[in-house]
Amino acid sequence: MRDRKRIYLSPPHMSGKEQMKIEEAFKSNWIAPLGPLVNEFEQVVADYAGVKRGAALSSGTAAIHLALKLLGVQKGDMVFCSTLTFVASANPILYEQATPVFIDSEKETWNMCPLALEKAFAETKRLGKRPRAVIVVHLYGQSAKMDEIIAVCEAYDVPIIEDAAESLGSIYKGRKSGSMGRFGVYSFNGNKIITTSGGGMLVSDDEAAIDRCRFLASQAREHALHYEHQEEGYNYRMSNLLAGVGIAQMEVLEERVQQKRRIFERYQDALADIEGLQFMPEYQDTTSNRWLTTFTIDHHAQMSPVEMIDALEQKQIEARRVWKPLHQQPLFHGYPFYTTADEVPASELLFETGLCLPSGTSMTDAEQELVIDTLYNALQKKALPSS
Repeated sequence: MRDRKRIYLSPPHMSGKEQMKIEEAFKSNWIAPLGPLVNEFEQVVADYAGVKRGAALSSGTAAIHLALKLLGVQKGDMVFCSTLTFVASANPILYEQATPVFIDSEKETWNMCPLALEKAFAETKRLGKRPRAVIVVHLYGQSAKMDEIIAVCEAYDVPIIEDAAESLGSIYKGRKSGSMGRFGVYSFNGNKIITTSGGGMLVSDDEAAIDRCRFLASQAREHALHYEHQEEGYNYRMSNLLAGVGIAQMEVLEERVQQKRRIFERYQDALADIEGLQFMPEYQDTTSNRWLTTFTIDHHAQMSPVEMIDALEQKQIEARRVWKPLHQQPLFHGYPFYTTADEVPASELLFETGLCLPSGTSMTDAEQELVIDTLYNALQKKALPSS
């Protein structure tokens, strides 16, 4: 069994053109940090997103951190944040010694609930407080309810940071994910829909802010003949080599989105008759990049997500539970959490019942069939009456 090739959740998928861009950097000797390929990559991504500028950085986490810095987040400030997400969405809040306030999800998108967000604003206003920023995550490629969220944030005059790390290529009512807030954040980590091995980008229509982002990300070095530093900076810039990989990857982004969507559709069609299984919905007037195919499964299936993961692991297939809500993480114990749920918060229910399936665009049809057959057989076996 261990000799079988492992099927990973979302491995890197190279187009074949990346090596040419890397070779271009070597020939020009632009292998040190920064260079013409960084500039080109920033413009390619900004143009794709429909915004004016981008800053290529070492990670999506760095992009969130610098977005908070640009918005003036300081010690003691509050930042509202989606709770159903990876820890990197909220860790930068702690970097600035600010207070994360977590907002529950809703079932139509699995993302930040506008009603819970309004509740958080109203309650903190009664306390004489207001958050410095709101970090909205577009989970697994599905856009949050941005019209409603933007309306709430504008009513309280609070800027939005879009964590679009998982949603590059997704569309919300004709607009690209990451283009609707004051800042948008992308990740090019190895498991994302396109990758630069490691990296991220901050995008915005605020050109002055992006210029300052680049300055802070380059150790805040002043313009001088010597090394002059008047404020704290960071080593957050992307290398020219990795930017070359990113340029080549951007050429196949739309193709990758379609591949991800086809993978989702094959899963959905093949498992449609499983009682209690519900795939992550696609909200009206949106197009998800379906970065990962995810679903929830209730008691009718008589099988938990953990049992499904174990069954898949026996066939060398990687699967993963949905993100554990940040308000349940030991790291964030005691921080505020807002929900409109009368019983179990939506984010907690999604964590308890949700599963992510292998969704790599390099996965073959035969490999996906193995995933489907393994899941189907495990579910059918579980449903049989015991002798």
